[in-house]
Amino acid sequence: MAETSTKESKGFYKLSWGQRIGFGAGDMAQNLVYQTISIWLLFFYTNVFGLKPGAAALMFLIVRLVDVLWDPVVGTIVDKKNPKWGKYRSWLVLGGIPLVGLAILCFWNGFSGSLLYAYITYVGMSMCYTLVNVPYGALNASLTRDTNEITILTSTRMFMANLGALCVKSLPIIIAIFAPKVLDPATGKMTAVYNTPEAAPAWFITMTIFALVGLALLFFCFAKCKERVVMDEKESANVKVSDLWMEFGRNKPLRVVAFFFITAFAMMSVSNAADAYFMTFNVGATPLLTTLFMWLGTIPAFIFMPLVPAIKRKIGKKGMFYLFLGVAILGMMMMYTFVSIPATKSNFVLLCIAQFIKSTGIITATGYMWALVPEVISYGEYTTGKRIAGIVNALTGIFFKAGMALGGVVPGLVLAWVGFNADAAQQTPLALQGILWLVCVIPAILLLLAIFIISKYELSDERMDEINREIEARHA
Repeated sequence: MAETSTKESKGFYKLSWGQRIGFGAGDMAQNLVYQTISIWLLFFYTNVFGLKPGAAALMFLIVRLVDVLWDPVVGTIVDKKNPKWGKYRSWLVLGGIPLVGLAILCFWNGFSGSLLYAYITYVGMSMCYTLVNVPYGALNASLTRDTNEITILTSTRMFMANLGALCVKSLPIIIAIFAPKVLDPATGKMTAVYNTPEAAPAWFITMTIFALVGLALLFFCFAKCKERVVMDEKESANVKVSDLWMEFGRNKPLRVVAFFFITAFAMMSVSNAADAYFMTFNVGATPLLTTLFMWLGTIPAFIFMPLVPAIKRKIGKKGMFYLFLGVAILGMMMMYTFVSIPATKSNFVLLCIAQFIKSTGIITATGYMWALVPEVISYGEYTTGKRIAGIVNALTGIFFKAGMALGGVVPGLVLAWVGFNADAAQQTPLALQGILWLVCVIPAILLLLAIFIISKYELSDERMDEINREIEARHA
């Protein structure tokens, strides 16, 4: 006990499984809400709500530009303020309630086809998401300095996040429960539709369920987390918005992580946004097969994320990124090879194998990258004396959302360029090829760029242990 107390007094806290799962519940909640937006909102806007792909793409870009201005403000507020429920965890409640309300309204068809309504609800939802996501990211760094503990915490967080993602990717089946049924001329059976305006109430009900469960998980995260590694009030009083760009300029590991976030999230957003179009129009899959295919994009997380600490010990941080990003590129090459234009259903099993391989690489590499954020926060504290976790998470949030912006804009622009028509049951060969570019080619190019960027990251585990010990020695 004496040894544990000594280690904990230096900031190297050991967390219980209740605390780890509680922290992970916060990411599961955000996945239920924000990943539903990321994967399905463009599809909902074009096929159910009635927006043109080009107009939706422009809106996604404008929302991200708003985020560029809003995120630094939130990061500064989070670092300066000390709410009575906790510096970071308070925002899970304060931002979580309006977040889920606006997320539900994004999928309401009461103003069908109204671009103004779409802007108001999507901008509002995105701003509230920042109020939750920035302090949640900073909460990670406030729990402990222990590098191994942060790795376990990140693996647990991503395991929980992917439970949420599995639910999100089950959306076609859930919508089918509430959606109207139509006669399928090919089979002579009544089939649920989820990609027409008639299915709008089913989308609204499904998003309401996801959002309310997400809110309950945010409250659970709030209850289980305890902040221990934070700035005192005297230090936080000096935090200002300009610290964000000053930190970006002097903190090289932060710059590497930031640019990695851009490419990683752009890749995921492009691919995720295109999956629904790919399965609906290239493969002609039913809601059940679409859900199965999307599940294979998440299931590898439950196999490989628990193995991340052991894999990292064997081959190191960089080696792990190189391995799994390479696996993802291999899966994309296989998928491009297996699909034909126009598609047939005979290669669906091969497509599923390719999807599993691709997703194994993406989920493991992009899941672990969140463990780098506490490292660059500690590095900034080591070099400047300021632990501005909120501002650093705001900065990574800007780049994360910049990647999401590309992910939202690129699919809409490509679909508009290749002449995608949401009202047509059969798309042109060029439109089908454009969807395939979005699923395989563009994401593979972004992954090659991500490999180059992460090769510049210099903070090994051994170096981080030295940095954290020196910081605690200064405080002592």
